[in-house]
Amino acid sequence: MPRWGMVIDLDRCSGCQACVIACKQENNVPFVSPAQAAKRRSIAWIHILQLTDEHSEGKMRFLPILCQHCDRPPCVPVCPVGATYKNREGLVAQVYPRCIGCRYCANACPYTIKFFNWYKPKWPKEMELMLNPDVSVRPKGVVEKCTFCHHRLMKAKEKAKTEKRALS
Repeated sequence: MPRWGMVIDLDRCSGCQACVIACKQENNVPFVSPAQAAKRRSIAWIHILQLTDEHSEGKMRFLPILCQHCDRPPCVPVCPVGATYKNREGLVAQVYPRCIGCRYCANACPYTIKFFNWYKPKWPKEMELMLNPDVSVRPKGVVEKCTFCHHRLMKAKEKAKTEKRALS
């Protein structure tokens, strides 16, 4: 059974936010209005933290923050309905239809990387055709988070199985 992990070369991160935009597009993360963003109701499964390196004359450093898929995730035991759970491969997963929107998991997350959907997700008309058909759109009233691109993992597993080889 594979156990997944993500590696990001922090020396190469320039803080350009391309990973944030790519994640939003790949996973159908909805937009919010500027007024809602001001109320901290925007959703981004990745945030880029900007840091000043005091040891190198104020050089800027960037740190992408996303779900850490913790070994002992504090968001799991607080979920009263089991919508947040840790799967056999070590990923912290979310069952959106089971979520009741209590936000206990979001409050328990030390990385503040779980988001409540305050509104029915919508996109500008021009962008609706760009939605990823492999990823469900999460409804209003649930908490959402990074899925570690579960849909891509499933495709890779299916391809390996079809080719009668181990997942590599």
